[in-house]
Amino acid sequence: MQENKVALVTGGSRGIGKACAIELAKAGLDVIINYAGNDEAAQKTVEELKTCGIRAQKKKFDVSNREAVEAAIKEIVDEFKRIDVLVNNAGITRDGLFIRMNETQWLDVINTNLNSAYFVSNPVSKVMIKQRSGSIVNMASISGIYGNIGQANYSTAKAGIIGLTKALSKELASRNIRVNAIAPGFIQTDMTKDLPVDSIVEHIPLKRLGEPKDVALAVKFLAVDSNYITGQVLSVDGGLVI
Repeated sequence: MQENKVALVTGGSRGIGKACAIELAKAGLDVIINYAGNDEAAQKTVEELKTCGIRAQKKKFDVSNREAVEAAIKEIVDEFKRIDVLVNNAGITRDGLFIRMNETQWLDVINTNLNSAYFVSNPVSKVMIKQRSGSIVNMASISGIYGNIGQANYSTAKAGIIGLTKALSKELASRNIRVNAIAPGFIQTDMTKDLPVDSIVEHIPLKRLGEPKDVALAVKFLAVDSNYITGQVLSVDGGLVI
């Protein structure tokens, strides 16, 4: 019997990451979710994924710690033998005006949102090169496209994700590995719960915030349903950046 393809979703225990994991599981992939702290939320997500009839597992490690990442990737490959899809979704915010932003606020966001994509993609891409197949989907943001007041650190990290996506797509294409990015707009998650929704919606042509599933369906399309798309940045923002 043919083994399922295998997906790794960082920051996969809740929000957009959880929605991505669910859609990939529905598509028949075995799914490993990475998470940082909430064991209960991660376990609930794993149980939900298993209802799709696939193998699901949680892996707790710090995506901004290279040694921890490499150890976790080795464990995954030892057990699952392959990684076909990587979704670099883990991210945090430490918002504040740039002139008041301290070094910790800056580095926390750069390390978790940008450096982690290097730490995870580097060993995973080596696995995919040996397989001569794979798909990487990086979670960027509209903030990385047009910048955002109070988010110089976040915008910088997400712009870097876009640059990484385009460079990697060119480097890995000859090995049948596709690399794309999603740039979500304002999505209903814990990260946006305290934002002034009414004033934001005024600027969105579709007149609503997005839902995690809106992003997850786009991730599944790029990761699983397409085979001739690479190096692209797909905005899932209700038309906010047109």
